[in-house]
Amino acid sequence: VSRETFGIDNVVARIYDPRRAAIYQRLGIATVATVAWTTERVLRRILPGQTAVEWIDPSARVSIIERSIAASWSGHLISDLEEPGRVRVAAVGRLGVAQVPNPDLVAQDGDVLYLAVVSDAVAALDTTLAAGPSKGGH
Repeated sequence: VSRETFGIDNVVARIYDPRRAAIYQRLGIATVATVAWTTERVLRRILPGQTAVEWIDPSARVSIIERSIAASWSGHLISDLEEPGRVRVAAVGRLGVAQVPNPDLVAQDGDVLYLAVVSDAVAALDTTLAAGPSKGGH
C-alpha cells in the first residue's frame, strides 16, 4: 500500500510470522522478523551463558553466530568446521584482529569465529565445536 498508493520507494515491513517474510522478500520489500529477533535477545539476557546469534535473516533460515573455539581445535584447520550449504566460517578474530580465513588457516586457542549457519544446523555445530575435531591436526 505504501509503495503503490503513496509512491514510497523505500519500504520495510515488520513481520511477526517468519514464513511470511519470504513472501515479502520476493515482492521486493525488506522485512524484519521481530519474533525471531526478540526471542533471541530475551534469551541472551535471561541465559547469559547461552551462545549468541548475531544476525538472523528475515526468513529466520540463516544466522550469523559468534563462537569461541575450544582449545581442542588448536592446530586443526578452521575449514574443517565448514559444511557446504550449511556452515561457512566468515571471519576469524585472533588477538583482536579479524580476518577472512583462507583454506589453510589453522585454529589457535582463543580464536573467535564468526560463522554463517543454516539455522537448523546451529545445535549440531555447537556439538562439533564442543566435541573437538575428529582427525589429526597440523
